[in-house]
Amino acid sequence: MGKKHVIMSEKIEQHELYENARYRVKQKKRLYFHFVVFLVGSVFLIALNKIFNVGENIVNDWFVWAILLWFFLFILHFINVFVTKRFMNRNWERNQIEKLIKKQELKIAELEKEVVKNNPLKFETEESLSSELKKKENFQSNLPKE
Repeated sequence: MGKKHVIMSEKIEQHELYENARYRVKQKKRLYFHFVVFLVGSVFLIALNKIFNVGENIVNDWFVWAILLWFFLFILHFINVFVTKRFMNRNWERNQIEKLIKKQELKIAELEKEVVKNNPLKFETEESLSSELKKKENFQSNLPKE
């Protein structure tokens, strides 16, 4: 039974690694596509202004502002893919979730202790409750810390 559990956890871990890699490749692919669209769109905006004189009577060289705005959005996309998502990946999310769960369970354990202390008649035996609390505290101490 122990070997079967180890094999299953390895398969799950491999699947998670594959899914994470697939997700990262998808992000990078979208970023590269965004860059190509940015380049083509910039050339199109320049052509609209210089060749077809679109918007000349409103603002001179309006396309520069449009391209700068689009470039700013592209930079945000780049930062999202290569900076933010690299450090705040699924492992980071999992650690944050475990940390919050640990905090919540500690708070629940404290509240349960307070309830037992204030209302001892509502529970059949304090010993069974205290053993449950000890199990929870042991479980919480085994959780990974940040």
